[in-house]
Amino acid sequence: MKPGTLAPILFAVAVAVGPSTAVASGPHGVQQAEPPGLEPTGADMPTVGGNLANQHYSGLRQISQRNIDRLGPVWRTHVSAVAPASDDVGQQTTPIVADGVIYLDTPGGEVIAVDGRTGAPRWKWAPEGFATADTRRGVSIGQGKVYTLADGDRIVALDKDTGEQVWVVQPAVQAGVDLGNLDRVATVYHDGVVYAHAANGDRAAVVAVRAADGGHLWHVFGGPDRGTVYTDVNGDSVDAGATWGPVLPDGTQCNLEGGATPWMHGAVDPGLGLYYMTFGNPRSCRSSQDGSLRPGDNLFSTTMVAVDLKTGAYRWHYQSIRHDVWDMDNVHPPTLADIRIKGQKRKVVFYGSKSGHQFVLDRATGKPVLPVADKPMIVDSRQHNAATQPFPAERLLPECVVWQKLDPRTVPGDPWRAVPNYNGYQADADGDLVFDPDSYVKADEPFLTYPQGSPTDHRRGCMYDPQWNLPILSTTSQNGGGDWSNNSYSHSTNLVYYPYGANPVAHWNGAAANGQRAIGQYQTGGILAYDASTGKVRWRNHLGTDMSHGQGPLTTATDLLFAGQIDGRLLAMDARDGDVLWDFQTGSGIAGAPITYMVDGEQYVAVLAAGSTNPYGGSVTQGDSLWAFKLGGAYTTESGSQEGPDTAPLTIRRPVQGTPVEGSTVNDTVYLGRQNRTADTAAARDSTSQAGMNPTHLRVPVGTTVTFLNPGAETFPNFPNQLPHCATQFFEGLFNPRLNPGERFEFTFDRAGEYYFNDCTDPRPTGKIEVYATPRDLPGALRFVPSTIDLGSRTGIFTGVRGPVTATLTLPAGHRLDGDVELRTPLSRSPVKATHATTAGRTLIVTFDRADLDNNVPAGDAVPLTLVANFRHAGDQRQLTSTATVRIRK
Repeated sequence: MKPGTLAPILFAVAVAVGPSTAVASGPHGVQQAEPPGLEPTGADMPTVGGNLANQHYSGLRQISQRNIDRLGPVWRTHVSAVAPASDDVGQQTTPIVADGVIYLDTPGGEVIAVDGRTGAPRWKWAPEGFATADTRRGVSIGQGKVYTLADGDRIVALDKDTGEQVWVVQPAVQAGVDLGNLDRVATVYHDGVVYAHAANGDRAAVVAVRAADGGHLWHVFGGPDRGTVYTDVNGDSVDAGATWGPVLPDGTQCNLEGGATPWMHGAVDPGLGLYYMTFGNPRSCRSSQDGSLRPGDNLFSTTMVAVDLKTGAYRWHYQSIRHDVWDMDNVHPPTLADIRIKGQKRKVVFYGSKSGHQFVLDRATGKPVLPVADKPMIVDSRQHNAATQPFPAERLLPECVVWQKLDPRTVPGDPWRAVPNYNGYQADADGDLVFDPDSYVKADEPFLTYPQGSPTDHRRGCMYDPQWNLPILSTTSQNGGGDWSNNSYSHSTNLVYYPYGANPVAHWNGAAANGQRAIGQYQTGGILAYDASTGKVRWRNHLGTDMSHGQGPLTTATDLLFAGQIDGRLLAMDARDGDVLWDFQTGSGIAGAPITYMVDGEQYVAVLAAGSTNPYGGSVTQGDSLWAFKLGGAYTTESGSQEGPDTAPLTIRRPVQGTPVEGSTVNDTVYLGRQNRTADTAAARDSTSQAGMNPTHLRVPVGTTVTFLNPGAETFPNFPNQLPHCATQFFEGLFNPRLNPGERFEFTFDRAGEYYFNDCTDPRPTGKIEVYATPRDLPGALRFVPSTIDLGSRTGIFTGVRGPVTATLTLPAGHRLDGDVELRTPLSRSPVKATHATTAGRTLIVTFDRADLDNNVPAGDAVPLTLVANFRHAGDQRQLTSTATVRIRK
């Protein structure tokens, strides 16, 4: 804590020990609460997993489905504004709460303690002499200390009451070996030991230190040394280091060069005395997607490893993907539970995230307790792909992408639909995507071997389809499936809740970020629930935004499921069927899990709404708000509403590379297969770059005719394109010209929208035509009836703001409504969509939901509201706007 910034504010805190919280004797006889193991949490939620088993399940019952409509915000704290203040926004942390105090990472990577009842800050720590670890996913607490990570691969212990530094250690210095970058991952505390995971760097490790003084106890690498034989509890032995292939001629050992990274925190089983850790994909010897120099299974990559809590001694491992060249690692925090399978009680661990698999393993032995089959795979001889991969009998997500017909009636279409032209699937005259064996993928065929009796003779975009130097699209992707979001296990329903993202990816050896998410595809997601005892999916709610990047669920004994969204909404859902029961807009994206706790006999729900960037980049609204809710919560924001304004629109479709270019500056012409409009060089011709359309982003007004040109000798006399190129428009399928060098195609865009297209010669080059309507303002044409809009709540809670708001717009003659009607408001960059719109003669009659409007307008006597709508007039699309000033009461 920096002196002279925020002095520690000490309060007498009533200790509210939940029914599941054990109390142990600490050093010098000091009593402290131990986090619960596999029991539900009670008054506190002292680990980022809720309990040590990462169940994110609470036994509290005060907030229920019967009274959820009375749940309102009680306070909001801007954690960056607390001294030492900063303007940092964005963080992926999940708070914890102990003895009624919330502890969490701030957007700047500091640690703050906040009173759980009032939201008042108690202390805030920022390091002196070293920097913070900016991206953080949670802290831990025990022995009177809070444990965090900082720059320089440091583990830091803070006094839980004052925030003063108790000790700072660098485990790698103590161990005398590089352990990787100790940052980002949440720490875990149990029984005098702090566990920390590296989240980058070469040969990353899990390390354990003493909670008392930070002394190094043990560490485990994802890429073990050669010659060390690991024998598990089942009697099976393996030299894990040798599974990375032979030592290379220059002396390089692939197991030591990069190994595998334990990206997320582990789970603790106090009864069995085991710590469970998950290691990510192999990241060494050329690249993550090139396995040619590391033949073998590459243990312990993409593997769960169980070790002794105290000594780190190996007990067992289970590898979910052999020789991973897709970055499909299953690294989300393991979830433990005691369940019944066919009438027999079993101690299990749920393992699997990106793959869309859930392996249900025996916690003591690592053996599957639900069926798993080794499935034969297509292999590429250059990659040394494994001949088989393990597949659970029950899948959570589709195994293959969907080659859905290009048609305006199927937009956006199936969540796992594929972008055309990848894998040789090209559009025919009817818009159906049909495999063309003579497409670019033909070059790989001499190196591919298909399983005996395979139902196909090509790669359909299924899991573990091999790739080399040409892009092969598959599912789920390095950013899809469950990625790093936690699961939740409910003792009440016996369901496991699994948030996911839908984000198919193209792999090739040179692809950045371990794979190129196909440009133009919809990046969506949702949450599903599966039966813990059978693996069968019980329900699925595809909410529409990616939930694989920290949007973990919390379930309660009253069968409520709380989960945040990257668009800022905190949802309460029915844990039995997935129906949304309650919806609150925080005003900034959520990239961590909610928590629940009890203080002075009242149950609270809290969440950090700080935002992140995955997978929507800069379109995510970031912030620094810690929100808390309780029954009857009466907090209101500056606008007079309880909710924050809607977040900025998310870029749901994977964006093209390059900045927007006005069509008038390039003669409304797109060059196919060229990154540059002037470079007449051999390297510039027939580009296969993702920026191989020029411009990649063309902006034109409605009614513009755009020319698509495959530049020949007339344009580039020295080095014209030599290959045919396409402009395959997707997903509407409006055009698909195949042009030889020198040929051109014209298309007139008569409606506003975004129109993506890519190339059939190589699908990576992708462009977008942004077509916009030129607005015509109609002064005085908009009226609200009545002119005073009452947004007050009959219950005092935001859920009581109900009913329609009606507006009329006087139209010029001959205008027919053509699309949605929106209202632009003072507090949000996202327009409020009308719930209903119709025309009667020359009058447009529109209704909006009061609840949608409430948080996006301030109270006041002169609030401007602008209506925007598109119409057809004389065959053309036109946009009409009008602004009215209204009185808003709340």
